Formats: sequence, C-alpha cells, structure tokens
Amino acid sequence: MSKTTYKSNHVRTTVAVGVFCALAYVCCILFHFNAAFLTFDLKDAVMTVGAMIFGPLYGLAMAVIVAGIEALTVSSTGWYGFIMNVISSGTFVFVGSLIYTRMRTLKGAVISEIIAAVSMVAMMMGANILITPYYMGATAKDVIALIPTLLLPFNTVKAIFNASIVFIIYSPISMALKNAGFTSVTSSKGSNVSVSVISSAKKNKITAAIVMICAAAVAVCALVFFFVKLQGSFSFLK
Repeated sequence: MSKTTYKSNHVRTTVAVGVFCALAYVCCILFHFNAAFLTFDLKDAVMTVGAMIFGPLYGLAMAVIVAGIEALTVSSTGWYGFIMNVISSGTFVFVGSLIYTRMRTLKGAVISEIIAAVSMVAMMMGANILITPYYMGATAKDVIALIPTLLLPFNTVKAIFNASIVFIIYSPISMALKNAGFTSVTSSKGSNVSVSVISSAKKNKITAAIVMICAAAVAVCALVFFFVKLQGSFSFLK
C-alpha cells in the first residue's frame, strides 16, 4: 500500500468514525428507555457496528468521545454519568468488536455479542457497587440490595437489546460503507479484508432475513420484560 493510499484510507476511516460518533450521539438525544434513575438508548449498538468494521480501538475511542459530548451537553449526571457510560459502552463495544474482528462469521458475531453482553453486565455490577454510592449518597450495602431487583435486570435488558440491534443494523450499514469504498480492519491472519456483512448471511438473503427476524424478536422480548417487570418507560428527545 502506498503512502498516499494509506493516508487516504486513514482520512476516510476517521471521517466514518466521526459519522458513527454523530449517529450514536443522536441516539443519546432521541431515544430513551427509563427505569427508576437509569436510562439506556441505542448508542452502544451503533458504536459496536463501527468498531466491528474499523476495529476495537476505534470503538473504545468512540465510547469515550460520545460519553464526553453527552456529559457536556445533555446529561444531568455529570462526571458520574460520564464514567459509567465509558465503562458500560467501552466494555460492550470493545469486547464485542475485538472478538468479531478475529471471528468474522455469523457464529463469531453471536459469540462476540454474548460475551460483550455478559462482560458489560459484570463490569456494571462492579462499577455500581464501587461508584454509585458516592453519587447517590448511599452505602454499598444499599446499592447491592438494588442488584437483583433493578441493576442486574436493567443492565441485562440493555445489553441484550443493543446486541440484538447490532444484528439488525450491521448488514445495511456495512454494505453502505463497502459501496462507498471503505475497507475494514486487518483480519486476525494479517490480510486486509473488505467491509462485508456477517459472512454467513453474505450470500444468502434467507439467512440474513432469519438473523434479522430473530434479532428483532429478541429485542422485542427484552423490551416487554423491561416495560412489564421493571415498569420502564420510553421517551423521545432529551
């Protein structure tokens, strides 16, 4: 690859990552699922798709950038919200994309999102125990009491919902980038691979449709649990 081509690809990648950050920020503003003092949106799914295409380090950077912009503009939780957003989004996006860039198959995508969801939930349980008491003016014991009734189910729903959305939006976004001439990160074997849909669905429209339908069904089930069991609510615009 020539120096000029490398610079051109780097510039296009930077622009694309900036677009993903903007889309994730829009999600922060437009879509909100609320339960008690907790809120989640679709930004993790958007950033995960970007990280699956361009690499986990870009994903981690997106998580920090979007959390910072959110904290400075629309968030009412200040440094607490920023830290918790970085931990939550950073874990989900980084872990999922790291595994997927080494297993670019439908199976790899499923495994990556499951591990990302579990990792994010585990990290948030620890973060809530260590950080939330300072924000709420409560004790760690008080926060631990909220884990089975609120914190664990909330974060589980958040992780499952965003993981499901990844499978719905990955193919159209990656194909749009491919048509625009973008290339993805280097594969685990060191060979450069072009941006593509999850490989098992690439040549089979029926498989792609089944994946999206299943993902949509899982997302709906997660939201039903959220609204019924957690008495959650949805709001449009912040």
